Amino acid sequence: MTSATGAIATPNDLEAYWMPFTANRSFKQNPRMVARAEGMFYYTPEGKPVMDGTAGLWCCNAGHAREPIIHAIQAQARELDYAPSFQYGHPKVFAAAARIAALAPGDLDHVFFAGSGSEAADSALKIALAYWNVSGRGSKTRLIGRERGYHGVGFGGISVGGMVNNRKFFGGLLTGTDHISHTYDREKQAFSKGEPEYGAHFADDLERVVALHDASTIAAVIVEPMAGSTGGLPAPKGYLKRLRELCDKHGILLIFDEVITGFGRLGFAFAAERYGVVPDMITFAKGVTSGTVPMGGVIVRKHIYDAFMNGPDNVIELFHGYTYSGHPLAAAACLATLDIYREEGLFERARAMEPMWADAVMSLKGEPNVVDIRTVGLVGAVDLAPRADGVGKRAFEAMDRLFREEGLMVRTAADTIAFSPPLIITENQVEELIGKLRRAIRAVAN
Repeated sequence: MTSATGAIATPNDLEAYWMPFTANRSFKQNPRMVARAEGMFYYTPEGKPVMDGTAGLWCCNAGHAREPIIHAIQAQARELDYAPSFQYGHPKVFAAAARIAALAPGDLDHVFFAGSGSEAADSALKIALAYWNVSGRGSKTRLIGRERGYHGVGFGGISVGGMVNNRKFFGGLLTGTDHISHTYDREKQAFSKGEPEYGAHFADDLERVVALHDASTIAAVIVEPMAGSTGGLPAPKGYLKRLRELCDKHGILLIFDEVITGFGRLGFAFAAERYGVVPDMITFAKGVTSGTVPMGGVIVRKHIYDAFMNGPDNVIELFHGYTYSGHPLAAAACLATLDIYREEGLFERARAMEPMWADAVMSLKGEPNVVDIRTVGLVGAVDLAPRADGVGKRAFEAMDRLFREEGLMVRTAADTIAFSPPLIITENQVEELIGKLRRAIRAVAN
C-alpha cells in the first residue's frame, strides 16, 4: 500500500482483508483468532485451546493436523506441484476418482472434479443442462431448488439456493429457476432426533412446480439431504424417496448436494446411502480432503456420462472445467483422507455415536429461550428465541462468549447455534461440548 506521494503506508493489520460471511467491523474491533490446530482443537495465538465444534466449516471430519494427510501433501508438492487437467492427467487424480466412485451408491460411477462446493454445485447444474441438450431434449432448461437451501455462492448455486440474504443483493440472478417449499414445520417437528416423522408430503410441492412450468421444461431438482447452512434441517422420513419417485415420474434429474453431508457427517460415506436413494448426481467437497486442500466435485450416474461419449474421439465432450480441477495436492490429500476414514472406521464410528450424541444435545431442552433442537448424524442445532431488539443478536453473543470464555467454536444462522464436530470426538468431549453450550445459553438468557 502506498500513499499519494508514493511513500509506503502502514495499514491496519486487519483492515486489508475483506472477510467472507463475517461482520467485518465487529470482528476487527475484537477479533476471534486461531493460529494452529491439532486433533479436536484450535489454539489461539496466545496458546489457549478452543474445541472445534464445527469441524472447521463442516469439513475437517478427520480432525486437524493428521500426519498421514500432512505427509501426503508435502510429498506431492515435492514430486508434482501442479499439472494441467485439460488434455493431460496425473495418476493420483484417477485413483481419487475411482475411490470416491466406489463409495457412492448405485451406478454413480464417474467423478468430475472442481475446486470447491460452490464450483461443484454450478458444475452439476451445467452438466444437467448439457445432458438434456446432448440427449435431444434442449427445452429442459429450468432448474429447481428449495426454499432455505444453500448451494454455494456461484451464480448457479445462489439462483437455486433459497436463503434470502444470499440472494437479495445480487439482482435477478439466473432466469429459469424456481423453488419448492422447505421441509421445516416447528409446530409438528420440534425437538426431533434424526429425521422428523412429519413432512414426507413436502416433496409433493414438486407437483405444483411441474404443473406451473411443465416437466418438458425442467432439467433438474437440487436439494440438500440435510439443509446445513440454514440451521441443520434434516429431511423428513420418506421425503427423499418421494422426491426420487416424482423426478422419475416426470423425467427430471435429481441432484443431492452432499457438500456437507458427504464423508461421514451422517454416519455414511454419503447421505444417499443412509436414505436408500440413488440420485442422478451428488456434489461433494469439504470432507473429501478433511478440509486440508480445496477440492470439490460431482459424481454422476453412468447413463449421464455415457450420453456425452459420442461423436469423434478427438472432440471435447463437455466444455467445462477449472484450472484447479483434480489438483495434484488435493488428489494426494483426498487419498490420504479416505485412507484415514477407512482405517479408523470413522463413518461407522459416527453412526454408532449418533444415539449418544442425540441424547446429549437434547438435554439442552428446557434451557432458557431454547425453542427447538434438531439432531441428525453428528450434527446439532439449537434454536434460541430472538431478542426484541434484533434477530440474531442472542446467538451471536452466545457464539462470541463460547469462543472467548468457554473455548468452543460454533456456527450461527440467525438465532440458531449449529455444531458439527470432527468425527473423532469422544463421548467425554461430547459432554464437555454440551456443558459449554449450556453455560453460554444461560449466560445470554436476558
